[in-house]
Amino acid sequence: MPRYHTLGKIPPKRHTIFKDANDNFYYEELFGTIGFDGMSTLMYHTQRPTQVKAILKSYDVAPKIAVSKNMKSLKLEGYQVAPVDDYLESRKCVLVNKDCQISLAAPKESLTSYFYKNTDSDEVLFIHEGSGKLRTNLGNIEFKYGDYLVIPRGIIYQIEFNDANNRLFIVESKSPVYTPKRYRNWFGQHVEGAPYCERDLHPPTELETFNEMGDFIIKVKKQDTIHEYVYAAHPFSVVGWDGYNFPYKFSIHDFEPITGMIHQPPPIHQTFETSTFVICSFVPRLYDYHPNAVPAPYNHSNIDSDEVLYYVDGDFMSRNDINKGSITLHPAGIPHGPHPGTMEKSIGKKETFELAVMVDTFSPLMVTEEAIKLQNEDYYKSWITE
Repeated sequence: MPRYHTLGKIPPKRHTIFKDANDNFYYEELFGTIGFDGMSTLMYHTQRPTQVKAILKSYDVAPKIAVSKNMKSLKLEGYQVAPVDDYLESRKCVLVNKDCQISLAAPKESLTSYFYKNTDSDEVLFIHEGSGKLRTNLGNIEFKYGDYLVIPRGIIYQIEFNDANNRLFIVESKSPVYTPKRYRNWFGQHVEGAPYCERDLHPPTELETFNEMGDFIIKVKKQDTIHEYVYAAHPFSVVGWDGYNFPYKFSIHDFEPITGMIHQPPPIHQTFETSTFVICSFVPRLYDYHPNAVPAPYNHSNIDSDEVLYYVDGDFMSRNDINKGSITLHPAGIPHGPHPGTMEKSIGKKETFELAVMVDTFSPLMVTEEAIKLQNEDYYKSWITE
């Protein structure tokens, strides 16, 4: 997210002496990615952020692979994932490759007894059901249905839900998550014609500073292993920060759909990008306005990418028998397209009210054991006509 933001108190010059009113030092920390070349933020702490008291344990959380070389179109019923109290334990990875993990979660309780930091991946949390507050070391963000929460790797956070009814669609990325380059000019500002602008991207607005010492558990994910660290200083000890590397939210309801005379290709729905996959948003929109337009998508072959669709709400015009929370995987190498009858049914329609999130990866996705529990085994036959 190439946008400068600042919150709290910072000195007029970086890397210089900065003290509080009682002549106590604030401790500077550079928080960045891609060495010293990527986006970064400078934070100022009341206590040194480096004080490790103990490492309690480490345990493996790598997804268990059921199908490593998949060529089968799949449909998973995401709402069959059972609610679980603990936030991390609720996250069930269903699809994975070397670049990303795609998970479902139905956490019932807020994450307040420990802090979490993912050092493997940027996280994109799509809020399908629920509302609450994302609390981070760089400030807080309130969220609700339809929000994407973009959390850069290394952010320390907790998450507070307003009740027990929560459904999340989570994408973890081994490379940084950006807004699409084609939406930005050479200065980084979003251009006219982009389907959203800076006003739609909401960084933290509430910075909580805890100048406390004690025993603070941070569960750190690295190389698909959780390491439980005990720090001596509260991780939310930041009094101020500035830079480009911070969490933010974007609502799928603020995506401005691009339409045309004839059916437009999937890239018009692109919302985020990485070097290895993209995330797109399908939202309510007017259909094509050529008098002979076919609104349903044409059959197409995914030669270079696997296509994942997470169905959020509405009547998805190119699919039959799709439920709220369903996930489809159409793997690279075989063509797919609208289900029989949906192309004909779309002709003459003026608009659609579908809501969905799409992930297109450029490396094949493996299917996990968690996904097998959710699959409709006959989905790959659903294009057969009697």
